[in-house]
Amino acid sequence: QVQLVDSGGGLVQAGGSLRLSCAASGRTFSSYAMGWFRQAPGKEREFVAAISRSGGSTDYADSVQGRFTISRDNAKNTVYLQMNSLKPEDTAVYYCAATTRRTLPPGTLPGLYDYWGQGTQVTVSS
Repeated sequence: QVQLVDSGGGLVQAGGSLRLSCAASGRTFSSYAMGWFRQAPGKEREFVAAISRSGGSTDYADSVQGRFTISRDNAKNTVYLQMNSLKPEDTAVYYCAATTRRTLPPGTLPGLYDYWGQGTQVTVSS
């Protein structure tokens, strides 16, 4: 099992940047592919980005391609989401997630992920 703790959210103006972090417990972090999802009020949870176990493969939703970057540091048991050029429509609670799937990319459906962080709020003002 792995426990995930999300952090780094906050309030930012449109055009600004934030970096989210997700710290994982346990010694097997590198066994999990990781993803970031987000959920806005009244909407379903949606895929944002994913990264393979080694970090060599990444995948992004069209809505964030070119603005967000997912990365991981297996030595620190941490996955990151660098968010640039933020827009008001990026406002949501952001969740990191872990999956044991070995496909590349790991997958975009929430049901494919086994473990979830508690979420961190990102609010982008116009």
